[in-house]
This record gives sequence, structure tokens and C-alpha cells, in this order.
Amino acid sequence: MFRNREIRWFAALFFVIAGGTAVASYRLYPAAGLLAAFSSFLLGLLTFLFTRERYKRIAELSEEIDQVLHDADKVYIADCEEGELSILKSEVGKMTQRIREQNNALKKEKERLAESLADIAHQLRTPLTSANLILSLLENHPGREEEKELLRETEELFARMDMLLTSLLKLSRMDAGIIVFKKEQIEVRSLVKAALHPLQISMEIHEVAVKQDVPEGIFIAGDFEWLAEGLMNVLKNCMENVKDHGKIFISCRDTALYTEIAVRDSGKGFKEGELSRVFDRYYRGKDTRTAGFGIGLALCRTIVTRQGGTIAAKNRPEGGAVFVIRFPK
Repeated sequence: MFRNREIRWFAALFFVIAGGTAVASYRLYPAAGLLAAFSSFLLGLLTFLFTRERYKRIAELSEEIDQVLHDADKVYIADCEEGELSILKSEVGKMTQRIREQNNALKKEKERLAESLADIAHQLRTPLTSANLILSLLENHPGREEEKELLRETEELFARMDMLLTSLLKLSRMDAGIIVFKKEQIEVRSLVKAALHPLQISMEIHEVAVKQDVPEGIFIAGDFEWLAEGLMNVLKNCMENVKDHGKIFISCRDTALYTEIAVRDSGKGFKEGELSRVFDRYYRGKDTRTAGFGIGLALCRTIVTRQGGTIAAKNRPEGGAVFVIRFPK
């Protein structure tokens, strides 16, 4: 306590004033001088005890804060008494709780990041291994036609890797909160047309028929380019499920509560246990022959939910899967 310079100055000044007062009073009237000396002694003693107790409580609070800084498992900063120190302890307790919550959130974020990096490494390893195998085969100088086929397969592998990295970059930018979605009026019919455009060639090659029931004049609020990409991922998933000669049906209805976009396919639907994980990142279903990386639907859900919408998937009673996207009014 006496390491504090202000306390030392206060104590010295107190003894000078109290001693001077007692001596002056004693010269005028001895009894008054004794009373003044005794009163000064009691006042000094009470001040000393009070200050020491305050410093003791401050030292305890400092110790508790130090334990928090060194990641103590259980530190309770609380006080039921009244007073400014109790208020300070209460505020420090709130701050401590907040710091712990942030630390826990950071730890979970690091765990998710580690899992994501492991998933990314796993996803990239497969096409890289295939590309290296093809390059090794090319070193053996195969025939001209075989060489062209191997080169074509290599180009497809690198194209898939480029698509994977692009999707992962978009997901990471959304997770970081970098992307700011526009808020504009979008006609659903134009949105469906934009989502179908990149898939038209693949659908023609695989003879996938697309039917639409999307009336004109239905609008939703959001970012046109991002929503078109999200819807395209749903359509791409349906196209991969129906395979050759399949059918996809796109419908839209406008109610007083929401605007709904539904995409149905004629595939086999989801297997038991898949519905709860269909929008999970890197989940490719129980069919290991699936060509995708398990990112498209996760990206779509992020795009839709970040703009106030909802997306759900379920099996149709008559067969096939249906994706329902809703935007509240």
C-alpha cells in the first residue's frame, strides 16, 4: 500500500497537520491537546485500516483478472455487496464472460478451419493423383489417339479443380462476411433463365427435358447474380441425379406470405439418412460415384439464407427429389 506515492504523501501530510494541531492545542490547553492527539490517532488508524482493506480487495480483483488472462478454468468475479468496487467487479465479470465467449468462438472457428483445410486437401488430392497418373502414361509415348484422350481427361480434371477452388473461394468470402449482397427487385422468370443458361449444353447432350411453370410479373428482392448461381447449383444437382433422358420441372408461386421457387426432378430421390445432410459441405451422398464435390448445395444454402430466404429438400411421393426455395414478403 505504501508503495503508492500518493499514499505516502497523504500519510506525511496527515501526520504533519495532526501533529501540528495537537501541539498547538496542548500549548493552549493541555486536555484539548491530548484529545486532539487521540482523535488524530483514531482517525489515522481508521483511515489506514479502511485503505488497507480497499487495497486488499483491489489486489484480489487483480489476482482474479490475472487468472483470467492465464486461462484459468473457473474464475468467479462476483460480489453481492454494494459500492464502487463491487460495481467494478461486476463489470469486470461481464467483460470476462464476454472474453471467454469470444475465445470459445475462436477455438471453434479454428477447429472448423482445420476441418475445412483437411476437406480441401482431400478434395484436391483425387484429381491431382489422376492428373499425375495421366502424365506418367504420357511419358510412355502412347499412340496419337490415346495421347489426345489422355490430354482431354487431364483438361477435364484441371477444369474440375478450378471449379472446386472457385466455389471454395466464394464460400470462404461469405464466411468472412466480405461479400455484400445487393437488394434489388428480381423477376423470377429472368432468374430461372439465367440459372439455366450455363447448363443448356450439358442438358442437351444428356437429353434432359426441362419444363417451367413460372408466370411473368413475380418478383423477389435480392442479388440477381448470386441467386442465379445458387439456383444453378440446385439445377445442376438435379441434372446429375436424373442422368440421361431425365426430367426437371421448375415452378413458382406467389402467396401473401412468401414467394416460392420449387425444382423437381425425376431421379431416384434421396436415400435414407441423406436429407439431414444434403446441404452439408463436402457431403456427396452415399453414392461414391457422384461427380460433384459436395459444395454446390452448401453454397446455394449460404446464398439463399444470407439474403433472408430458406431452402429445403425432400423426396416426392411419386419419386424424385424436390428443392423448395422461399423468400418471405
